[in-house]
Amino acid sequence: MPEAGTSLAALVRAAAQRDPDAPAVVAGDRRLSWGELDAAAERVAAGYADRGLSAGDRVAVQLPNGVDWLRAVLGGLRAGLVVVPVNTAYTDPELEHVLTDSGAALLVATGVRDPLAGVPVCPGPPEADGPAPAVPDDPAALAFLCYTSGTTGRPRGAMLTSGALRANQEQCLAMTPPPVRPDDRVLLVLPLFHVYGLNAGFGLIAATGACAVLQESFDPRASLAVMAEEQVTAVPGAPPMYQAWLAAADAGNLEDPAHPDAELRRGFAAVRIASAGAAPLPEEVWTAMRERAAVTVWEGYGLTEAAPVVASTLATGRAKPACIGGPVPGLELALRDTAAAAPLPGDDDTGTADAEDGADEGPGEIWVRGPNLFSGYWPDGADGPDAEGWLGTGDLAYRDADGDLHLVDRRSDLVLVSGFNVYPAEVERVLDQHPAVLESAVIGVPDARTGSAVRAVVVPAPGGRLAVEELQAHAAGSLARYKVPTSVHFLPSLPHSLTGKVSRARLRELGLPGTDDAATAPADAGGAGG
Repeated sequence: MPEAGTSLAALVRAAAQRDPDAPAVVAGDRRLSWGELDAAAERVAAGYADRGLSAGDRVAVQLPNGVDWLRAVLGGLRAGLVVVPVNTAYTDPELEHVLTDSGAALLVATGVRDPLAGVPVCPGPPEADGPAPAVPDDPAALAFLCYTSGTTGRPRGAMLTSGALRANQEQCLAMTPPPVRPDDRVLLVLPLFHVYGLNAGFGLIAATGACAVLQESFDPRASLAVMAEEQVTAVPGAPPMYQAWLAAADAGNLEDPAHPDAELRRGFAAVRIASAGAAPLPEEVWTAMRERAAVTVWEGYGLTEAAPVVASTLATGRAKPACIGGPVPGLELALRDTAAAAPLPGDDDTGTADAEDGADEGPGEIWVRGPNLFSGYWPDGADGPDAEGWLGTGDLAYRDADGDLHLVDRRSDLVLVSGFNVYPAEVERVLDQHPAVLESAVIGVPDARTGSAVRAVVVPAPGGRLAVEELQAHAAGSLARYKVPTSVHFLPSLPHSLTGKVSRARLRELGLPGTDDAATAPADAGGAGG
């Protein structure tokens, strides 16, 4: 059996050499074997070379889930390029920032658009006949720049090497049972531009030679039908997916009204393993899936900078609601006091717990160390792991008496909407550009569907009147939909710290109500608009 390299493109080649006729991708009417996918990656690699791109150049890919996304990315990696996956919901200003910051030499994107930041646009993966350039498979080579919100309030490119991605695949596959096996048919509806779908999804499929049942977008009923038809056995998911499947069942089974969960059960009939990540899974959803779909959802936790999986209940073998289990094999995890930045008593820095007399440990900030960590942020590796290899995640957790981890809160002000980071400063910068806004602040509020939602607290300009819908439309012109505030609260002034900064913590403590259907708010508004 040929030894696989570390990059995704090398894993695809190894799968093709093992069994070229084995199914690799099912995407609607398109079906590719591993041999066909490998050949497609080779042609696209040659196409990039024909366009003058060489190893180390950045290629941005803004395509929906599908075979073309895989071709564009795998071909880029085969040619030694650094791939910059781009959220398909990004507006032109957001896309232009990513292109400018990364120094992308080419944008692969559907639809006709004027070039942004002087970057040429290719409407699909370029192809050429002939051999692709030979590029060594170097685990230390930069493979992806995955843009995620950072402390500056603008997305920053997390530098992920082939070795980091491969390390996380091996860590995940060392769990029992593994989330993906060679004989699995894996539902892949998670967005591939997100590191969860990219590596915990397709990365594990390529590493095992399993088959991806790929969907461009998520529709609960359509996905259940595909799962039943294709006999899907593994489902990596996010909380909104499970909530939508349950809601679809609640809406009634058109084929069999007497059995509303029949459609749900049929879709999950062949599923041996289902997992959830990207955001906390509500306990009631976990319980409902077990009772109504007859499936246990194994919850995990991760972050882009860890490529991405950090912890899972699969690692401990104890399925619990509202629990992220323990660190994946080969990853060290410590809970540190947020004030002293030191390990808490009872924590030996190895991911094991020493709770006495059944007492809980923490909460503390999650710190991690392992070969799957990123190399810092583009371009100079800033804010990466410290000199000893440890990375603070900014997330708080505690260990229960069994040693299992439970998330408590985020230490920073980041708002996590369906697993996507929303940094308040970025949203505030857009809101403050509206002429009727004097000042704004953005906080996260709990949301049953997305985990958290974006709430804007706004001080209208003197003498002005501001419609909530107008403010949301203004934000939507520059921000992806998940960053647009879903509710707004109007105040005559905002609380400030002694240094003059708006205190988001005090706003959260106020428990302000919001409105998403208000008409207007006067300049002297003292409550929710409308």
